[in-house]
Amino acid sequence: MRGSAQPVRIHASEHKIQEEQICERADAIIRKLQKAGFEAYLVGGCVRDLLLGLTPKDFDIATSANPEQVRKLFSSARLIGRRFRLAHIYYGRDYIEVATFRAPHDESSQGQVNEQGRILHDNVYGTLEEDVWRRDFTINALFYDPVRGDVLDYVGGMQDLAKRRLHLIGDAEQRYREDPVRMLRALRFVAKLDFVLDGPTGDLIEAMVPLLNDVAPARLFDELLKLLHSGQGWKTFCLLEQYKLLPILLPITAASLAQDDQGIYRKLIQSALSNTDNRIAEGKSVMPAFLFAVLLWEQVHSQMVQAQLKGHPELQALHIAATDVLRDQVKVTAIPRRFSNITREIWGLQSRFHHRDLRRANILLSNPRFRAAYDFLYLRAAAGETRVAEDAAWWTHFQEASPEDRLGLCKNGGKKRRTKRKKTNPAASE
Repeated sequence: MRGSAQPVRIHASEHKIQEEQICERADAIIRKLQKAGFEAYLVGGCVRDLLLGLTPKDFDIATSANPEQVRKLFSSARLIGRRFRLAHIYYGRDYIEVATFRAPHDESSQGQVNEQGRILHDNVYGTLEEDVWRRDFTINALFYDPVRGDVLDYVGGMQDLAKRRLHLIGDAEQRYREDPVRMLRALRFVAKLDFVLDGPTGDLIEAMVPLLNDVAPARLFDELLKLLHSGQGWKTFCLLEQYKLLPILLPITAASLAQDDQGIYRKLIQSALSNTDNRIAEGKSVMPAFLFAVLLWEQVHSQMVQAQLKGHPELQALHIAATDVLRDQVKVTAIPRRFSNITREIWGLQSRFHHRDLRRANILLSNPRFRAAYDFLYLRAAAGETRVAEDAAWWTHFQEASPEDRLGLCKNGGKKRRTKRKKTNPAASE
């Protein structure tokens, strides 16, 4: 087992973290906790990112104060969670998360694990030294004291950062059994940070994949969004395939790709995820519903065709297919209705792109989901779906045309014209 009971102390002159990079609110919370006699540090992803020269998304704090003691010190603190109880200190709608040091599990109701080793309750409080060994990866177990300016490293996290490798703390199999979602986190960090998986941390994943079947669908949905909206969505998707995790998270997608002889569906997914990555890099919004429209489309279309062959009209056939496919996917990743309803709308508008009369074209153009539906249509055509290529070209020209030209397009019986599309960034936007 790697690590030491005594930390390596990296002084301020020996690391890259600068005082001005620290969130002022987090700094103030730590100083108040320390003044009250408690230990308190920044910990986890924020320390890792600061050492890598990245901008942290959140600043999390670990302390020797238990949640009730934190609440007494901060009037805006709210205690949350049962399985893992912690405090959120609010500043308007924003908050800083404060967690109490955890100890190894015991036999009490506060620290239970099930027969497979999975953590059920995690409220056994301990010391800083004990807390280190409860964390997942070495690079996430670095503690930073903004008062003294020191980084504390018990498990070789600084060395792993320097070598750009991801390494689980302790026994890899036990850590994955405690929380199978760590496999997903591992791949997300590899893609996001451009790290490599070290030894058993990567070697064990394929054998441990079935453990994810016991994770709640709602949690898997949240983790899937983190994976695909990490800014490295396509790279992460390929890692999910490589480590045999895709059939667990997206079984319908995996099955469709297995039958994608011409590679059209893979190209559609790659384009959608790559465009989503670009939007995230540019600080633009992304739409989960759009990605699910792409990820489930091949099966929806296939089932829609089958329903039409049985005599159902196109829209009814689509409704039947969408209902069946979404029902099956929700069993695995619980897509909220606020997303799945938009996904249905994107699919439902695809057939309306066949229309060429001005009245219906203008109605579709004013639809609040038009942009997402059109981007989906365009990506389908760009991926090689020949049946929609002319529709995509006509609608590209229709949008860019003047009112007079639009009238002419429709009066010409909807004659389709191929035009070079202006550079845009479709996918994931309403």
